Amino acid sequence: MSTTMHATGHRDGWARAQLPPVAEWPVMPLTGVYAAPARQNAAVALLDHMIASGRGNAVALVTQRGDGAWVETRYAELQRQVDAIAHVLVNDMGLVSGNRVLLRGFNGTWLAAAWLATLKAGMVAVTTMPLLRAGELRVIIERASCNGALCDVRLATELQAAAAGTPVADALMLWGNGDGLEAAMAKHAAPFPACDTASDDVALIAFTSGTTGVPKGCMHFHRDVMAMCHGFSVQVLDLRADDRCIGTPPLAFTFGLGGLICFPFAVGASTVLLERVTPESLLEAIAATRATVTFTAPTFYRQMGLAIRNAPGRFETGSLRESVSAGEALPDVTRTLWRETTGIEMLDGIGATELIHIFIAARGADVRQGAIGRAVPGYEIAVLDDALERLPVGEIGRLAVRGPTGCRYLNDARQRGYVQGGWNLTGDACSMDADGYVFFKARTDDLIVSAGYNIGAPEVEAAVMMHAAVAECAVVGVPDDDRGQAVKAFVVLKPGRTASDTLAKEIQDHVKATIAPYKYPRHVAFVDALPKTDTGKLQRFRLKEGK
Repeated sequence: MSTTMHATGHRDGWARAQLPPVAEWPVMPLTGVYAAPARQNAAVALLDHMIASGRGNAVALVTQRGDGAWVETRYAELQRQVDAIAHVLVNDMGLVSGNRVLLRGFNGTWLAAAWLATLKAGMVAVTTMPLLRAGELRVIIERASCNGALCDVRLATELQAAAAGTPVADALMLWGNGDGLEAAMAKHAAPFPACDTASDDVALIAFTSGTTGVPKGCMHFHRDVMAMCHGFSVQVLDLRADDRCIGTPPLAFTFGLGGLICFPFAVGASTVLLERVTPESLLEAIAATRATVTFTAPTFYRQMGLAIRNAPGRFETGSLRESVSAGEALPDVTRTLWRETTGIEMLDGIGATELIHIFIAARGADVRQGAIGRAVPGYEIAVLDDALERLPVGEIGRLAVRGPTGCRYLNDARQRGYVQGGWNLTGDACSMDADGYVFFKARTDDLIVSAGYNIGAPEVEAAVMMHAAVAECAVVGVPDDDRGQAVKAFVVLKPGRTASDTLAKEIQDHVKATIAPYKYPRHVAFVDALPKTDTGKLQRFRLKEGK
């Protein structure tokens, strides 16, 4: 890996100055399809290039109006909107390349255009989850030293409170009220000349979703945005120009940014962006838009599968050819349910905000029961012990990965914990077979050691969820004087089922009969809901803390 960076295209050099020392970066080979030119602007590669290649009249975005009507936005139309927003950022808001722009909105045309415009103007996109409150937004504004913001008027109150006394308060433009961003854009009809950014200029700062507490800012370059398109999207998912993507993850979550913007735009395909989604409304949208590829988390797939099973003939999923699952462990019971109700073998994957997207996956005939998959081409996977030595086949250890993307935290001492010996240590406990298939056991923090046995929380959760009364389950280890830790299951019951000691014992006996008896939950707590992030990922640390 070269330690020499290209001459920056940013006038404001703050972002590059916040990168960790190059010696603390993981090994990142940039060869083959991942080789990046010295100068690159991801917005040009994703949008302008598609139009230059003749896709200007192709549908880029599909959204739904409040009255239920579906609206199509073509690539050329989107480019005009992007260029106008870029002009507003520079000429009306007075921002310069390298400035950080906080973006706040629901999945939709406005947020997609704002993200592309920010990159095209050479600025750094800091996209935030819609459900974040003022205190959380304030942390992001201060950590990323944001200079301005573009925001949906419906989400403005919390941002305005968070921005008080910061530069963002004086450079905040709202869309959706007709006289804010829209009025400013109306003055700019000329094309916007893209900033001549270096491929290793920072394009975005993605904050982790908080499954382990304090979020970390992950800094990704323009070349990283394109690398995720050249990797998982092309070499595993095989996304094509005639595909139409759809899903639930917010664009602030790199799983959603990749699957719902970057992947389809990189091949000239289209994407359906939905503001608010339920399992039923997503199924209805798939049918209405003839979507071909879905992106969501296992919990949502389970709920959709149950909806299809409980209402035969109501939902039409025949247009789908692929379903991508990521964000949390995929239980076999969910994979089976989705296959039985749709005929689709789910494409499971492990990714991380630190590496921008999925780096382990398997598709179709490559799926192996119980395994997540193998390394996406261009990535190398290993299972290591605490001394960073490779473990024998089948042994559980720390999942390590290196490839064309990797962790660069925003001025954060935790960089030295995530990157060691040139490897990204993802925090997953896994084993690997002789063919390179990776078997997820737990997050390393969630690996329960009870009486000398290693017990993976997801395996116990999968067994509990097979009980007919269970809707959702989360498993953690709790202190135990005799065993060190004991397995505790937090269970959400299906409607019509009542919590009782008898039912708890029934669930325990079911687990004993399903997996090795020593793994059964010695404690069962019935709860109304499980704590989750805005992206739907389980927050086990809150269960451990009793929150």
